[in-house]
Amino acid sequence: MNKLFSTIMSVCLACNVQATDLFKTSQDIALRAPSVPLITSDTYLAIWSPYNELNEGNTEHWTAATHPLLGALRVDGKVYRFMGKDKLNLETILPMTNTERWEAKFTMSQPAANWIQPQFDDSGWTKGKAAFGTKDMKRIGTEWNTEDIWVRRSFNLNQDLTNDIIYLRYSHDDVFELYLNGEKLVATDYSWNDDVTIELSASAKAKLRKGTNIIAAHCHNTTGGAYVDFGLFRENKQLSNFKEAAIQKSVDVLPTQTYYTFTCGPVELDLVFTAPLLMEDLDLISTPINYISYRVRSLDKKQHDVQVYIETTPQLAVHEPSQPTISEKISKNGMDYLKAGTIDQPYVKRKGDGVRIDWGYAYLGSNSAPNKDLSIGNYYDMKQAFITNGKLLPNSQDFITRSESDMPAMAYTENLGKVDNQGKSGYVMLGYDDIYSIEYFYERRMAYWKHNGQVSIFDAFERAQASYPSLMKRCRAFDQQLMADAEKAGGRKYAELLALTYRHSITAHKLLTDKEGNLLFLSKENHSNGCINTVDLTYPSAPLYLIYNTELMKGMLNSIFYYSESGRWNKPYPAHDLGTYPIANGQLYGEDMPIEEAGNMILVTTAISMMEGNANYASKYWETLSTWANYLIENGLDPENQLCTDDFAGHLAHNANLSAKAIMAIAGYGEMARMLGKETTANKYIETAKRLAIEWEKMAFDDDHYKLAFDKPGTWSQKYNLIWDKVFNMNIFPQKVFDTEIPFYLTKQNKYGLLLDSRAQYTKSDWVLWSACMSPDDATFQKFIDPIYTYANETTSRVPISDWHDTNTGKMMNFKARSVVGGYYMKLLMEKVKEQK
Repeated sequence: MNKLFSTIMSVCLACNVQATDLFKTSQDIALRAPSVPLITSDTYLAIWSPYNELNEGNTEHWTAATHPLLGALRVDGKVYRFMGKDKLNLETILPMTNTERWEAKFTMSQPAANWIQPQFDDSGWTKGKAAFGTKDMKRIGTEWNTEDIWVRRSFNLNQDLTNDIIYLRYSHDDVFELYLNGEKLVATDYSWNDDVTIELSASAKAKLRKGTNIIAAHCHNTTGGAYVDFGLFRENKQLSNFKEAAIQKSVDVLPTQTYYTFTCGPVELDLVFTAPLLMEDLDLISTPINYISYRVRSLDKKQHDVQVYIETTPQLAVHEPSQPTISEKISKNGMDYLKAGTIDQPYVKRKGDGVRIDWGYAYLGSNSAPNKDLSIGNYYDMKQAFITNGKLLPNSQDFITRSESDMPAMAYTENLGKVDNQGKSGYVMLGYDDIYSIEYFYERRMAYWKHNGQVSIFDAFERAQASYPSLMKRCRAFDQQLMADAEKAGGRKYAELLALTYRHSITAHKLLTDKEGNLLFLSKENHSNGCINTVDLTYPSAPLYLIYNTELMKGMLNSIFYYSESGRWNKPYPAHDLGTYPIANGQLYGEDMPIEEAGNMILVTTAISMMEGNANYASKYWETLSTWANYLIENGLDPENQLCTDDFAGHLAHNANLSAKAIMAIAGYGEMARMLGKETTANKYIETAKRLAIEWEKMAFDDDHYKLAFDKPGTWSQKYNLIWDKVFNMNIFPQKVFDTEIPFYLTKQNKYGLLLDSRAQYTKSDWVLWSACMSPDDATFQKFIDPIYTYANETTSRVPISDWHDTNTGKMMNFKARSVVGGYYMKLLMEKVKEQK
């Protein structure tokens, strides 16, 4: 990717900010994002583009469900599409369960090898209604609770489809394969997706024949929910759409902003997506409003007549597109809004992992002006009106939808009029009011920005409108400072990784308060199990928040301390989680992580104390911290067989890295005691930690490295938990450990990174960054960063970056859009700690 603009401007701008300055960045970002952040506020309002080019396909929610943003520029009567793609207008050949509970044959026992062929005898199979899956999934017709299911769906064709464009659409959970008359069309790894739509290739379409056809599918469920649904469709090509694609020249992802540049015939379009996630401002970081800014200028020194079109749909406000919605236009205090939401409004009822919000309301907002318009109307007719005359359809009041097919367009346009080489600019705002965000110990709580209902979404939009120039300036200044700090700390590639992951991590949280006013910054465990406020997600994400606002860090811990002291949790170590997002009523995870979570909570509390220069926060929970520290003294050196955060290859007893965490947490507790003036306690725990570290070194030593488990010679693992010895500068472990481990790690790298341990070829990139930070010099640090940068730049898993990937193929193992990538900031945290001393 090239530099976005040729003119470099300092962020130290004068008070009079020129409109053109809003579209300039001095950064030249080389990293190709696996998925580009566009609209990022929280786990529900999170829209990404998983493509190299913004107009290559539909924009998506992090779950991969379509959350459409469509953009077009009309120049002298010709329309260029710069963002997203039109919704396909599909006619049903074979329905999915959103319109019909179709019937098929199925078996849950391994069939013969030719089960995919049309001539296979399935008379011994059972008939069942779709969808097939566990009872907690949508529209289940046949319950499936085994590991595997095989489905054969027979259908008759009486028409020639040779000249039609045919699409397969499917939903699955987990590993899925599908065949049409014996030809494989789909083969996934461990993942779950809704309504994936693919065009049939010429060879696949040739398999369709008049008479009987068979679609055969197999799904393997590894854990949790299971699901199978699929159908066939053909495209109705009669309806208008934005066919001409603009030419994308560049894309640059910075911490709070994403910049694009396009050529649209004789003009150039600059497009900026801004999520003002500035962590020192709690109102700002919690307000669910983002900006889409645009600037158009002539390339040929001539004037051109230009209109801008930006659109979304009520799909932002539903879990399933078939849910009934209502949309309306509102004008208030000089602002116009398009508002959409479900009719039912089931506040904080839908919980789980791969789900979208279906309560509250999505908004498209702009100031009222004669050259601007907002309108709700028929999806295809709206585009035809813009193509024909550069205007929108007259607004349809109270537009009600009862199926996916009648989902309307929510469209914004601005007539820029005659545009010359000086250019003209504007912006539109996209927001979401969830009304209630979280159920916290059986009480619905609003997001922080609402201040218990005193601030309305209209107040928030008006404030966002008034703050636009100053916020753009603040975001640019912050982005440049972060990039400069990161490059100084770890080099240019490191800085670009931090730019990619800044919004990514923050967006996986929700900010609110409890009824006493205590801050809560609760994460969702995206794409791993959907837990809320998981402690072993808080731990790896900590560096980002320790740098920029320790109050947010406390907001992740407050609820766990409260739970431990409320009488609802009576174990001598912390809970793993508080439930399944957005219901935070207590742990639901089926297994505890005693040493893992006790170590995590103590270490993060120690880090807060270190960053604040006092242990006042720790003193509030000293009795609880003492219980956990004593538990670690008794059980931490040689852990029993138990779950830990790196359990991908199974549970493990005598885990050396887990033991290192316990030892460092004991030391951290001692350091907090010292800060509180408890010298006797401090000396006791710090000396205990040093004694245990000596024992650890003897137990773990294995010639040229340290073992994965004390009883398993010949094994190894990343000892990333040792990083706190460097951060705290406590010298708990002998320097020999670091001098031995780091050179050994360099022998265990593949193209896409350092292995997690000796059991498999995958890694966790957050932990690689922590291990890299134990390097003796910058040159060694770069040897670990380069493969992770290459992974991000080359992975074919086009998702908000996965933190768990195969080091040979670069493909995600699982996990995406998770908060843990805040752990990438560990090197920058270490530099900030040095600056404080």
